[in-house]
Amino acid sequence: MTKTTLAIKAFVNTQNRDVLADLNLNRAIASLSSSESFKQLLLALIESPAFSEDLGVEFARAGAVEGISACRSLRSCLNISLNRFLSLLAELLSAFDPVVGNQWYKFANKTHDSELGAQKLLDYLLASSEKEFYQELAERLVVENPHAIYPTSSYRESRGFVESTEDDTTIEAVMRSSTFTSIKLIDNVLDLEQTLLRDRYISLGRCVCLVDRNVERFYGEQIENYFNHHNIPLEKLVYRAMEVDKGIYTVEQMLGDFKRLGVSRNEPVLIMGGGVLADTGGLACALYHRNTPYIMLSTSIVAGIDAGPSPRTCCDGFGYKNLFGAYHPPILSITDRHFFKTLHEGWLRHGIIEIVKMAVVKDAELFCDLEEAGPDLITTRFGTMDCDGGDRINTLSQKILGGALRSYVAAEYDNLYETHQCRPHAYGHTWSPGFEIEAGLLHGHAVAIGMGFGAYLSHRLGWIDEKQMHRILCLISSFGLSLWHDILEKKDTLWNSQVKIVQKRGQNLAAPLPKNEIGQCGYLNHLTQDELYAAIDEYRSICADYPRQGLGIDPLCSDVGLEDPSTVGQMSPHPLPTYAEETTVEALSGV
Repeated sequence: MTKTTLAIKAFVNTQNRDVLADLNLNRAIASLSSSESFKQLLLALIESPAFSEDLGVEFARAGAVEGISACRSLRSCLNISLNRFLSLLAELLSAFDPVVGNQWYKFANKTHDSELGAQKLLDYLLASSEKEFYQELAERLVVENPHAIYPTSSYRESRGFVESTEDDTTIEAVMRSSTFTSIKLIDNVLDLEQTLLRDRYISLGRCVCLVDRNVERFYGEQIENYFNHHNIPLEKLVYRAMEVDKGIYTVEQMLGDFKRLGVSRNEPVLIMGGGVLADTGGLACALYHRNTPYIMLSTSIVAGIDAGPSPRTCCDGFGYKNLFGAYHPPILSITDRHFFKTLHEGWLRHGIIEIVKMAVVKDAELFCDLEEAGPDLITTRFGTMDCDGGDRINTLSQKILGGALRSYVAAEYDNLYETHQCRPHAYGHTWSPGFEIEAGLLHGHAVAIGMGFGAYLSHRLGWIDEKQMHRILCLISSFGLSLWHDILEKKDTLWNSQVKIVQKRGQNLAAPLPKNEIGQCGYLNHLTQDELYAAIDEYRSICADYPRQGLGIDPLCSDVGLEDPSTVGQMSPHPLPTYAEETTVEALSGV
C-alpha cells in the first residue's frame, strides 16, 4: 500500500468528525488544520506520485477509483481556496468511505457562501496557530516541489534536465510533461441534484461556457436554471457549430471572447456541444494562455466517445480536415446519453461508427455487444426512449458507451502527442480525410467507408478471413452507415489523400486494419497506387451485394440540414453569424 493511501485511510479512521458539526466555521477549520492527522494527510497528498501508474493501481485495489482525480488535484492544494480544497477532500474521502465523505460534503457546503471559503488554503494556514510549520513547508516546497506551491495548472506537471560541454557551447536538454484527466459517463448531468458541475465551478465564482447553438435551442433554459440554482454566475457564449464553421475564424472569435471576459489560466472553460465545438473550442483553449483548461460536456455520440475526451483539438484549413490543431485534452470529459434524445437520427447513425471503430480493432466484446443491440441503439436513443430502466437495451447501451470510452481513451492517451503511429483509433481515417469534404459526407459516413474498405484490404492481405470481413461490413451496414460512395470512383482523390496522410504520419502509411481476429489491430505500411486502384474496383463489387448497394442512409451533411462542406470548404474565412442573427441554414430537427 502506498504512503498516500495509507495516509488517507489513517485520516478516515482517526479524524475527530465532531469537529465537522461545530457551528463556528472558523473554529472548526482551525481545529482541523492543527491536528497531526491533517498535517500527515496534507504532506502525503502534496508528495503523492500523482502521475504514476502505481497510484492508480493502488486506488483501484482499494475500490476507490472515483477518488483518483481528487487525489491528483490535491497535490497543489495549498494554492486553491478553502471551499475548493474541502470539496476535493470530501470527494477523495467518499471514495474510501461514503458515509465519512458525505459528512465532509456537508461541511464543505458550509464554506461556499462564506468569506472564509474564498481564502487560499496556504494563506489561511500561514495565519493559523501552526504558521511556523506551514511557513517552513512553503519555503521548502519552492525548491523541492514548485508544482505544489505555485502551480500554473493543477492538471499538468513538467520536468527536465540538461547536459552541456564545459564551455556551454553545446547544451542537450530533455523535457517531460505529464497531465491527467477524468472521463465520466453520467445521466442527467444538468439535474439540480447532480453536483458534478457545481463542485467544479462554485469556488471559481463563475462559469464561462461555450454552447453549441442547437444545444442552446433545446437546453439553454435548463443550463441557466442549473447555474442559477447553485448561485454560480454564467457567462454563456453561443456559437454555431456546423462542419462549415470548423475554421480558424471560429477559433479566433472564441479567443476574442476569452480575452473580453478575462479568462484565467487556471479557470476551466465549459464546452457544451458536439464534435465540432469540441474540436474548435478545445483548440481555442489550447491557444489561449498556451494552456487554458476546459471541461467537455458532450451532447452528441461523436463527441461523447471520441472528440470529447480526445486530446486532438483542431480545425479545418485549405479544404483539408483538421489541418490546424494542438494536443490539449480536457480536464474532465462528461458523456450524458440523455442529450441523445433530441438528436436527428442521422446524427445518431453517423456517431455510432466511432464505437464500431474501437470494437473492430480494440475490443471484441464490444463488437458482440453492438451486434446484439443493433439498430435498437438508434430507435431507443441509447436506451433513453421507448424502453424501461430494466430493459436489456438500457443496460446494454450503458455498457457499450462505457466500453467504447475505455477502449478509445486507453489507445489515445497512451500516445498523447502522436509520437508514434501505432494508433488503432485511426482506423477508417486514412483515406477518408481526403474525400469527406469533397463528397459533402458526414464524418461518420466517411469513416464508415474507410473502415469498410480497410476491412476488405485486411482480407485481401490475408490478415482476416472472409467471414470476419463480412461481420464487419454487416455491422456497419446494419446501422444504415455507408460502405460505398461514388467519390471512390475518383481514385486520384484517394491516392492524393494517401500521399497527404503519409506526410502527416512521419513518412509512414501506418494504416490501422483489423488483423488476426476482430478486436485486434495491425498496420499496413505499403500500398502502391496500382494496388489501391485495383482494391477500389474489387471493393465496389463486394459492396454491391449489400443492402442499398452499400450506400448509407442520409450520408450527406445536407441530408441532416447542414450546409454542404464541399461548396464552402475552399472558401476564404468569413464571419460567423451571432446568435441573434438570422441564418439561412436549415434548422436541424435535433441537436
